[in-house]
Amino acid sequence: MDNSSDVMYLLMDGHVELQKYRYFYFISTLTIYLLIIFFNAVVILVIYTNKCLHEPMYIFIAALLFNSLFGTTAFYPKVLSDFLSERPVTSYSACLFQAFSIYTYAASEFTLLSAMAYDRYVSICKPLQYATLVKMSTVKKLLFCCWFFSACEIGILIILTSRLQLCKFKINRIYCNDYSIAKLSCGDTSVTNLYGLFGLTLTVFPPLIFVIYSYARIFEVCLRNSKEFRRKALQTCFPHLFIFINFSVFSCFEVINTRLEGNVPHIISMMVTVENFIIPPLINPVMYGIKLQGIYSQIKQIMSKRKTNM
Repeated sequence: MDNSSDVMYLLMDGHVELQKYRYFYFISTLTIYLLIIFFNAVVILVIYTNKCLHEPMYIFIAALLFNSLFGTTAFYPKVLSDFLSERPVTSYSACLFQAFSIYTYAASEFTLLSAMAYDRYVSICKPLQYATLVKMSTVKKLLFCCWFFSACEIGILIILTSRLQLCKFKINRIYCNDYSIAKLSCGDTSVTNLYGLFGLTLTVFPPLIFVIYSYARIFEVCLRNSKEFRRKALQTCFPHLFIFINFSVFSCFEVINTRLEGNVPHIISMMVTVENFIIPPLINPVMYGIKLQGIYSQIKQIMSKRKTNM
């Protein structure tokens, strides 16, 4: 639907079943969003302000948590404003930008997790070469590639989608995604769909294969060493492996949920979507803040200093 100024607007129809209790959902969603910001920001600040944590492993963790803040900020503010609106709408350009931001967040999450797997692999399997292979310059290049590659890949997809001629203007979702936008088109979407499938394959499978290979080698090295070595290695690897499996599973559910749009009960579809933006961003800082002794000890020191000052 177009308004008088020729700006195209899309109706976000995914909130229909939530409108009756929208103020309750607004407060609950706002609370979750604030918790996500707080937990992620605390760990990022602890890493940033403590020079002893300025090591590749912790820098990768800070980058991962920053990416979570980026992704959730692309999702929550729009959802919160829609809860307070009688008829949630969004401009076509804003919808495309939200889809670009959320997809870039997801793609960057996979590439960052694979970069972290490389860091753990070199640290455990090639400890004598770690200082040479994982220098700060290498970390910076890896982080740049993670975000740049993801933004370029998703940018091409969004450009292809933006060229489609729309004949429908209602999205039965609570956020904009490329597949839902493409379904609004009356024309041929085969090029967009093929590129989307190619991009999905390129985003998911290389990191998945690399992480599996890295941990196979890590477990092989652990089996050949002492119990103390295995304990320390698994202590640093467990949060990363748990987060990777968790994010992969939720992302897989969301992709299937999007493709089966209309065939899945709306409330179940919405739960799958919402969980994807709640569980990983909340679990990541908690897992790293508790499981990694370096971060946990720094948080304890800060808390003890605050108690002493009080």
